Amino acid sequence: MNLILMGLPGAGKGTQAEKISNKYNIPHISTGDMFRLAIKEGTDLGIKAKEFMDQGDLVPDEVTIGIVEERLGKDDCQNGFLLDGFPRTIAQAEALQALLTNMDEDIDYVLHVDVPEEQLVKRLTGRRICPTCGSTYHVMYNAPKEEGICDKDGSELIQRKDDTSETVKTRLNVNIKQTKPLLDFYQEKGYLVSINGDKDIDVVFQDIQAKLEKLAL
Repeated sequence: MNLILMGLPGAGKGTQAEKISNKYNIPHISTGDMFRLAIKEGTDLGIKAKEFMDQGDLVPDEVTIGIVEERLGKDDCQNGFLLDGFPRTIAQAEALQALLTNMDEDIDYVLHVDVPEEQLVKRLTGRRICPTCGSTYHVMYNAPKEEGICDKDGSELIQRKDDTSETVKTRLNVNIKQTKPLLDFYQEKGYLVSINGDKDIDVVFQDIQAKLEKLAL
């Protein structure tokens, strides 16, 4: 099963990706993981990507799609894959489509975990970090035993600057504008499967399973 997972920051993509990967025995492939692996293995494309990243520049599409091709050619992708964080643009989506056609493969479904913007703001602004050990908490979903204090080392928890309400709303608006054309692209091609992500984590995953199994019939 070849899947793409989409969703705005705070939608719970990472959690669902892990569950999907375990259930269907397919690798969860994020953009960052792909780059790190290519750099670690010292491939030509990995070296090129590192040069751009070290300079703080975006990695060009031709390098990124080449790294995607290398990753999808590995043995653990024989039964399928779950792409997370790629593609991000129509150009990347079209390049991925061409790549998969050359591999005699295709995308089965694009799963979009959809959560209302106001709920995403609540989720993202509720995150708290321990500055000492790096543990992550959430005031609503994963609160520490003592309010504002890390369970592990007793440090006072902090809110990151990019987790404030104003910053979060700006980040979401940017992501919404970037994501909409891609959602429309996959909707037109009949790949898009919308999932209501404004539910309990396990219920969301049950919905994903139900939709995938229904579509596979």
